[in-house]
Amino acid sequence: QVELVESGGGLVQAGGSLRLSCAASGRSFTPLAMGWFRQAPGKEIEPVAAVSWHGSNTYYADSVKGRITISRYNDNTVVLQMNSAKPEDTAIYYCATSTNTVNASGSYRKYDHWGQGIQVTVSS
Repeated sequence: QVELVESGGGLVQAGGSLRLSCAASGRSFTPLAMGWFRQAPGKEIEPVAAVSWHGSNTYYADSVKGRITISRYNDNTVVLQMNSAKPEDTAIYYCATSTNTVNASGSYRKYDHWGQGIQVTVSS
């Protein structure tokens, strides 16, 4: 059974910083690409950032480039560092991992395991 545990969400003021972490675990499970997606109220889920297996390449959505950094540790942990937060960053953030895609991807169809989601609220 695969489990993704997200942490670090909460409330942050506009212009502030927030750090999200996701740890993947499971028997006979190798997380390849890992990523973060988000869904704001009334909107479709959208990609935020992704990192390849072993962290050799990354993907960032245009809306977060320059403000968000994704990093990978120990192959099973991914961290999303958000700086210069904006109210439009408010959403539920989901960690995801793929067992068949190596490269970083912004397509949610590439990911087959998802976390429960964690709320991020940016106040203006």
